[in-house]
Amino acid sequence: MRQELMSLPKTLAEDVAKNLVMVAKLLDTEPEQAYQYARVALRLASRVAAVREAAGFASYAVGKYAEALAEFRAARRMTGNSELWPVMADCERGMGRPERALAMAGEPEVQKLDRAGQVEMRLVAAGARRDMGQADAAVVTLQSPELASHSVQPWTARLRYAYADALLTVGREDEAREWFAKALEADQGGTTDASDRLAELDGVEFVDALDPDEAVQDEPEVQAPEAVEDDETEGDEAAEPTAEAAEATEAAEAPEATEAAEDTDEPQDGDDR
Repeated sequence: MRQELMSLPKTLAEDVAKNLVMVAKLLDTEPEQAYQYARVALRLASRVAAVREAAGFASYAVGKYAEALAEFRAARRMTGNSELWPVMADCERGMGRPERALAMAGEPEVQKLDRAGQVEMRLVAAGARRDMGQADAAVVTLQSPELASHSVQPWTARLRYAYADALLTVGREDEAREWFAKALEADQGGTTDASDRLAELDGVEFVDALDPDEAVQDEPEVQAPEAVEDDETEGDEAAEPTAEAAEATEAAEAPEATEAAEDTDEPQDGDDR
């Protein structure tokens, strides 16, 4: 890729390289952002095969299969390399054309692929068979020397997992469980959910003990003690007046007595009348 970028002016090559680095960093975790970086690199250097290939994988990751296929075809024309053939066939599947993907599996380009590429092509072909409702044929398609091999390769876990899933689809549950276990054994990087599929077949259900919704449902309802105390207090106050209330009543009656004494016509002591 660095060699290809050397055909560009230095400043432009650096800008394109930075965007391609971000595509590589974000492709698995933030595919939408990776796609945006790929579009920038494509605008800057659309005549570089590595850029077209990166743009293709970014489009593929966000489900833009027609766009991805166009980029892969452009990269293949530029390089003459057939290593993108399996992912191009899978784009055909993504566009709802499994019969085209299956036809590509029989083309001479497949013979030019290395062993890993041929395994990928087999996986795509089996998926196309299932898309077409040919579940039994998908099982047969995955049966190969690579599947029977005891050596563990980067593609071994995915191949075994696909075979187990195909077996389960046709109702061969015991065999499917065996191959899910083999897939888990080969899955060093956790690329599949073989462990979850095994647990599902064994009837094991996982519950998140830290789920806040579960905690709220399990918590018993308790009546607040303050409400009960308030009711009791209100009853006591209604039955027996407080000392403050009695003093207020006496204070209110005192002025009335004074006014009554001032209004009488009887002479008071010391009056000269």
